Amino acid sequence: MPTPQYGSDLVVDLMQRFGIEYASLNPGSTFRGLHDSIVNYGKNHPQIITCQHEEVAVQIAHGYARVTGKPMVAIVHDVVGLLHASMAVYYAHLDRVPVIVMGGTGPMDTARRRPHIDWTHTALVQGNIVRDYVRWDDQAYSVDAVPDSFARGYRMSLTHPQGPVYLCWDAALQEDPLDHAVPLVDPERARPPAPLMGHPEALRTAADILVAADMPVILTEYTGRTRAGYDALVALAEALGAAVVDLHGRQNFPNTHPLAVSETDVIRRADAVLALDLSDLHGPLSELDRVTRRTAPITPPGCKIIDIGFRDLRASGWSQEFQKFTEVDLFLHADTSTTLPALTKLVQDRVLGDNARAQRVSARAADLRRLHDAARDRWADEAMRDWNASPVSVPRLAMEIRDALQGEDWVLCANALRDSAHRYWDMSQWGQHTGNELGTSTQIGMNLGIALALRNSGKLVIAVQPDGDLMFDVGALWIAAHDRIPLLLVMFNNRAYYNDWEHQIRMAEVRERDVRMAYIGQEIDNPPPDFATVARGFGWYGEGPIDQPKDIRPAIQRGIERVKAGQPALIDVVTQPR
Repeated sequence: MPTPQYGSDLVVDLMQRFGIEYASLNPGSTFRGLHDSIVNYGKNHPQIITCQHEEVAVQIAHGYARVTGKPMVAIVHDVVGLLHASMAVYYAHLDRVPVIVMGGTGPMDTARRRPHIDWTHTALVQGNIVRDYVRWDDQAYSVDAVPDSFARGYRMSLTHPQGPVYLCWDAALQEDPLDHAVPLVDPERARPPAPLMGHPEALRTAADILVAADMPVILTEYTGRTRAGYDALVALAEALGAAVVDLHGRQNFPNTHPLAVSETDVIRRADAVLALDLSDLHGPLSELDRVTRRTAPITPPGCKIIDIGFRDLRASGWSQEFQKFTEVDLFLHADTSTTLPALTKLVQDRVLGDNARAQRVSARAADLRRLHDAARDRWADEAMRDWNASPVSVPRLAMEIRDALQGEDWVLCANALRDSAHRYWDMSQWGQHTGNELGTSTQIGMNLGIALALRNSGKLVIAVQPDGDLMFDVGALWIAAHDRIPLLLVMFNNRAYYNDWEHQIRMAEVRERDVRMAYIGQEIDNPPPDFATVARGFGWYGEGPIDQPKDIRPAIQRGIERVKAGQPALIDVVTQPR
């Protein structure tokens, strides 16, 4: 490595030392020094991913972190770039992913600021924009503080509960020549802390509650963020013969497993609930009246609740994402990937030496297998409704994509087609799904980041792409073509912001008004966007719009061949409103 000559060279040294592979950015003058250092001093290592919007830059880093568990860098321009990026930073916080957001600022020494622009684009301090929803932020005021700032930010992003950090580099600090050697940080001595284990006595109590229960139910949302957590959950469920309800923040449990009983009434039968890595405990244990916004509990009286995770460590006074307070019988701040094996051993010790308990576990597992099979039969029957309809039904689209992927080593990105993929696809291995979507204007960037992380893996990366989401950031399609990110997009194109359309229908019905007017302000039609043509304009292979079910699979198969040849592909399928 050459000797650093400028402050921004130090930042590149640190990114390389800490294994940062990519830096996504939309160009900005306040990090022109850092940009030059990456390109010329670092020889484009980390590799720059050029983006059309700062929000997409952060979303790419978000998707990358979902797959790798490691932070990627997103660089955003001073105040205005950070304002653009702020929504994506917030969603990275909600989704518990490590992201390092870097920014530049006009010189803090006001005597060195350019007229107008360096003043309007500088704040005291810029971190205030995102401080309420990052794990940590810092603005180094000397080159000697740069290594500490970067190392602490890197470690904080990876320390549970994980999340984004923001590091701001003064433009003058970046651009001034170095006049002395600055000691760097050893990455081996800056690792995040070892995972937090559950207290032994609390785990013994948890094991006693679960083994004594007639119907223990496991709720999980983020346990599958690591393979260790996924495997540990399977082992615990099998030791208990417990029902598993996956909320799909990540792929936490194989949906082919006979103990997988999501979308059933099993929680209504629970006398013990084990909540693992839930962002919200109240919602899954309640039913919602969508008109009055009121909730009512669905667990039977006396149901014991055990909560393991980091939810309260994430709570702040600004964001209400900690959600409604829920009483529990036992609460452990602990990492599930290390705690569940210990809990499984305690369960096994209590079951294996007791014939009555072992028989009860076996009988319960058989009962849950029947519930699992009945749910799959019900979904299969539902898929036959409107099977040949045009526009295409959502279950038909899910099954056509599934069948087109036969024989491929695939990974599904965020959107699961309103859970239809979880119903009709066999997701039996960790990592086949990266976790559910987070809402409109979050998905195309995340999809690109997921595909970027898997670019050299040999896996076929497929994303179900809603039309409303792509309309926010359609320019992001260019990124995949420019940076050769292999990705297959199948449009979930119902030509509407239909989630909100449903709300308008509900309001009109309650108020006894005309439901036919609900489309106003909701449709993406008249004219309908031609996504395939737009995609071709950005260098993609594109087909569609397709509204006949028989045409879907051949088009997807042609798209797969293009992706394997190195070209991203978009297949536009028009679906029924849903």
